[in-house]
Amino acid sequence: MTDIIKQTGSLQPKELEAIYAISRSVAGGIEVETTLDEILRYLRPVFIFDNIVLYVPNSDGTLEPTYARAIGRGRIREADLAWGEATALSAYRSGKAFRKVDQHEDARNDRTNVRYMLGLPCNSGEAMHGALVFIRFGGPEYRSDQVLLAEFVALHVAQLLQHKQLVSRIASLEARRKLDSLQDDFVATISHELLTPLGFIKGYATTLLREDTQWDSATHREFLTIIDEEADRLRELIDNLMDSSRLQSGTLSMTAQPLRLDILLKEISFRSQTRNANLKINLVIDAPRLQISADPTRLAQVFDNIISNATKYAPGSPLTIHLERVGKQACISIRDYGPGIPKDQLETIFQRFYRVTDQNKSVRGTGLGLFICRQIIQAHQGEITADSVVGSGTTFSIYLPLEDRMKTT
Repeated sequence: MTDIIKQTGSLQPKELEAIYAISRSVAGGIEVETTLDEILRYLRPVFIFDNIVLYVPNSDGTLEPTYARAIGRGRIREADLAWGEATALSAYRSGKAFRKVDQHEDARNDRTNVRYMLGLPCNSGEAMHGALVFIRFGGPEYRSDQVLLAEFVALHVAQLLQHKQLVSRIASLEARRKLDSLQDDFVATISHELLTPLGFIKGYATTLLREDTQWDSATHREFLTIIDEEADRLRELIDNLMDSSRLQSGTLSMTAQPLRLDILLKEISFRSQTRNANLKINLVIDAPRLQISADPTRLAQVFDNIISNATKYAPGSPLTIHLERVGKQACISIRDYGPGIPKDQLETIFQRFYRVTDQNKSVRGTGLGLFICRQIIQAHQGEITADSVVGSGTTFSIYLPLEDRMKTT
C-alpha cells in the first residue's frame, strides 16, 4: 500500500483529481453499493472500462461477486458475459495486480470478442478484503500508469470494505449486548412473576398445614381463595409464555368461524363487569350485526387483555367500548380515562416483554399481553393501534376485515 502511495507523482492531474474525489466519497461513505456507484462516476472519465465486478471472499475461501456494473460495450452482451472470476481469484491469492486476455469466437471480425481483464487485490495492510476486476472488450491493453490508477481505486475500495466490516462487527456486538440484556431482563422478570404467586401459594398452604394452630372456617376459606387466585395467576403467566412462543414460531392454532361482533362484545362486557364489580363499561354499538371470520376464543383473549390492563393501570376509570364500521373493516375502540401513556412509548408497548416505564411499579405483569394481542389481530389480517394523552387516558383501536357478504351490504 505504501509503494502505491509513493507513486502518485506518475498520475496525471485529472487522474489525481479523480482519486481525491474518490477518497472523499470513501471517507463519507456508509452504503457500499452507493459509494461504489459514486466511485464509478469519478473514475469513468479518466479510466476506460466496460465492466467492473467486486468479489468478496466466502468462509470457504472462494470468491463471490457482490457488485457488478456493465457500463460500456459489454452492456449489450451483459447476459452472456464471463465476469472475470478466475482473474479475481488470481489477484486475490497473489496479492498483486493480474492481467489476462481472453479471446472468444471470431475475434477477427468482432474485436469485442477479445476481453482484456485486470484483477486487483483489495487489501489494507495484510488484511485481504476482496478483489476488483475491470474488463475491456476489444482493448486497448492496460498500460502501467492505468494499472497504477486502478490500484489506487482498489486500495480505496478495500478501505470501504474494511469500514463496512467494522460497522457490521460493531452492530453485531451491539445486537449481542442487547440480546444478552434482554435475556437477563427476561429471566429477572419471569423469575419475579413466577415466584410471586408461588410464594403466596407456598406460604398460605404451609400456614394451613401448621399443626399448632387452628383456623376458623372464614380464615380457612380466605387462605384457600388466595391460593386458588394465585394458582390462576400462575397458570395465566405460563399460558402467556406458551402463547408468545407459539405466535413467534407461527404454531398457535386458530379456528375461524362466522362471528357477530356486537354479540361478542356484549358477552365480554358482561363477563368483565361480573368479575370486577367496580368496573363500569359503556358499550356503544353504532354498527350492529357486523360479522367477521375469526377465532372467538383468541379474539376474546385480546379484549379481555386490554380490559384487564385498563383495570390495572387506570383503576376506578370507566371504560368505553365502541363498535363502528370503517369502510370494509369493523373498528372496535376501547378507551379508559386513566393516566395515559407517553407518546414516545405508544408503538413500543406492543413489543415482547416491554412495559411502560412511567406506570405503577406495583402492577404485576410480564410485558407479553399486548404483544400477544397484536400477533392475534395480525393473524386475523387486522391491525391494532394505541392513542393516548397523558393525564386523559388511552384508546386501543382494533380493525378487522368484514366477511365478504358484509362488505357489499
